[in-house]
Amino acid sequence: MRCIALFSVKGGVGKTALAVNLAHAAATLSGRRTLLWDLDAQGAASWLLKVEPRAGAKARKGLAEADLADLVQPTAFPNLDVLAADRSLRRLEADLATEGEKRLKKALKSLEDRYDRIILDCPPGLTELADQLFRAADLIVVPLIPSPLSTRALEQLTQHLAAEMKSPPPVMPAFSMADRRKGLHREALAAHPEWPVIPYAAAVEAMTATRQPLLAGRSSPAATAIAGLWTDVERRLTA
Repeated sequence: MRCIALFSVKGGVGKTALAVNLAHAAATLSGRRTLLWDLDAQGAASWLLKVEPRAGAKARKGLAEADLADLVQPTAFPNLDVLAADRSLRRLEADLATEGEKRLKKALKSLEDRYDRIILDCPPGLTELADQLFRAADLIVVPLIPSPLSTRALEQLTQHLAAEMKSPPPVMPAFSMADRRKGLHREALAAHPEWPVIPYAAAVEAMTATRQPLLAGRSSPAATAIAGLWTDVERRLTA
């Protein structure tokens, strides 16, 4: 089992859409038994895959008992399950501040016989929850809108990881919502030609209407970019 955290210091960078699309790519392109864990209390990733939390479900309780299996639900796609966000996550931060730093990693370990890949859709911000997610992750994928502010946010993350962890997981930046018509975007892309690029596309915005991953619909430049990004992620995880 390998765990990939989708993380951003701030919101509005396409993180959740990327989490959903990478989870779908893992399940369909690689045939991996994949779990998408929606840890953002807004529940957007769960909603995009048409999964609602079960009545009375509390991910916070499952995490406390290191038993998450009963909260997992299937999606319409083979090999892809979701652990949906629920309202109990709003109080998770306070729990983690007073308990062991590897609690989340222990809970994920209880799923290692069921899944090959776990995608974590993390809430934004450098919090105690983020630190526990980083300790559980084998790779952190960081979507960035091409701009100086996003580059600064990435620097904050790498500095934080170096200060808080002896052996932090590798960080993989990826440009998101890139629009080559904009001068700032072109400059950022030129400065980091080695970073993957997900172009700005109406198809990504349309996910909120279709509630379908990009690779489940018509071919598009954005879908091709997602497939390429997943190939890069898999290469890093298996190197």
